[in-house]
Amino acid sequence: MISRLWAKLGKSSPKAEMPQLDKVPDHVAIIMDGNGRWAKDRGLPRIAGHHTGMKAVKRVVREADRLGVKYLTLYAFSTENWKRPKDEVDFLMRLPQQFLEIELEELIENNVQVRMMGIKSDLPSYTIDALEEAMERTADNTGLVLNFALNYGSRKEMIDAIQAIAGDVADGRLTPDQIDEQLMSERLLSRDIPDPDLLIRTSGELRLSNFMLWQLAYSELWFTDVYWPEFNEAHFQEAVLQYQSRKRRFGGL
Repeated sequence: MISRLWAKLGKSSPKAEMPQLDKVPDHVAIIMDGNGRWAKDRGLPRIAGHHTGMKAVKRVVREADRLGVKYLTLYAFSTENWKRPKDEVDFLMRLPQQFLEIELEELIENNVQVRMMGIKSDLPSYTIDALEEAMERTADNTGLVLNFALNYGSRKEMIDAIQAIAGDVADGRLTPDQIDEQLMSERLLSRDIPDPDLLIRTSGELRLSNFMLWQLAYSELWFTDVYWPEFNEAHFQEAVLQYQSRKRRFGGL
């Protein structure tokens, strides 16, 4: 992969050939990984990597919008991330507030709609307040949907959906033969958005990390060694070009 070679040389990828705008994926999901390692390589605290990573978020949101992506889901904080040191978790909980304080007006100007999927009840009030304000102020926007997966875990999401369906069966609102893929999808936190067409993961890790396990069943996967704080428009274009070069058969021929 081109980005792997350039990462080993300590450089960003050269600007990629421009993607075909009529074949851009509708929904791109990103596991934003490598903030801590980026900071460590520079002798900085991990939180410096998270802070710099906000600039990458801005770059990618702008580029996704420019290319015509309709949905962009960013894995911002997992249900497992609570295991990290308290000072790091506290900093991560402040990032949505900091990002939206700086970027919300531009998001509104560019017709971006902000959404969030995850377990709100465990989040600090200042995190929820910032997200709810952004969601309220952008609710009528009709452009790119910027969906933050915050305090999100796919196994928890699926268990909650299954328990809700089981409750409906027990109460007589559903019969077992009514349970199908569509019903399951409608009970997930992503019920209002299509499944991702393309998943991007940065930093060289090759796993899904409990992210959208149901929804990624037929998504195209693209991995890069580039750490998230260094991820830029050219890398995003490279991922989209790779997506456009693949044939999606969905189990068929």
